Amino acid sequence: MALADLCVLGGRSHPELTAGICAELGIAPGAIESIKFPNDNTFVRIRENVRERDVFVVQTPSPPVDERVMELLVILDALRRASAGRVTAVLPYFPYARSDKKDEGRIPITARLVADLLETAGADRVLTMDLHAAQIQGFFRRPVDNLSAIGLVAEHIRAMDLPDLTVVAPDVGRSALCRRYARRLGAPLAILDKERVRSTVAIRSLIGDVRGTSAVILDDELDTGATLRGAVDYLRAHGAARVVFGCVHAPLSGPAVDRVRKADLEAVVVTDSFPIPPAKRVPNMHVLGVAPLLAEAIRRIHDGGSVSAMFEDRTGGDS
Repeated sequence: MALADLCVLGGRSHPELTAGICAELGIAPGAIESIKFPNDNTFVRIRENVRERDVFVVQTPSPPVDERVMELLVILDALRRASAGRVTAVLPYFPYARSDKKDEGRIPITARLVADLLETAGADRVLTMDLHAAQIQGFFRRPVDNLSAIGLVAEHIRAMDLPDLTVVAPDVGRSALCRRYARRLGAPLAILDKERVRSTVAIRSLIGDVRGTSAVILDDELDTGATLRGAVDYLRAHGAARVVFGCVHAPLSGPAVDRVRKADLEAVVVTDSFPIPPAKRVPNMHVLGVAPLLAEAIRRIHDGGSVSAMFEDRTGGDS
């Protein structure tokens, strides 16, 4: 397809990311009007011709999450009714991703509900990043591209040139991911045995040795900081010379910023997949831009190229 057929629109959640993606692609953001009526209803109008065009809608579910999701659904519906050729929902951070299974009685699987809503509203494809659980891709009947920015985080940590690196998986579920990046960084792997009960996290044991090392914890998300706080304290108590935390998504909810400030950390490395206002940026936080990664994926999808090939030479290809 010609670049003229490409249109990138953004909801109100992360206009800086939308602008960054468009700058990488060399196009202007698509014209869109999104307002709230006095009765709190969301209204959207597409301000340009999208008939038969390849449209990508960027929306990260930052607070208020439900409002952001609803706005995205309304945009998708508007594009379908405006006869867009193909519509891709670009969700750098997938909403309700942690509600991906029924692990106790009488609870929803909200990630599946979101998948159904996106398809019903008119999404032909979904582009997302570092899903909390890969099984969410199976909730869709449409193509889903799950990019990974953890390699971007790992490369930044490598450039910090810390001595005696040890990669630490924050729990057993992240051990496969962390093992891959331990190999990439040429470092040994340690694994924390974590137990979560609601919002409380307890570290039970450590598989491996971190004494005298630069312990690098790699995870997908930094939400309340409960895992971070417990992991840092445990690793320091077991002799880590320094601790670095790296993740892709940083909602930094509730007490997270205070916990990051108080944690005995050399650095916190995150991305801007989720908008991080100045008030939530602490001095030792490094925020990496994901606009180039998303723009390259959009370019490949638009041109019919391989998205998986973006990662095959670096991580073995899991997209």
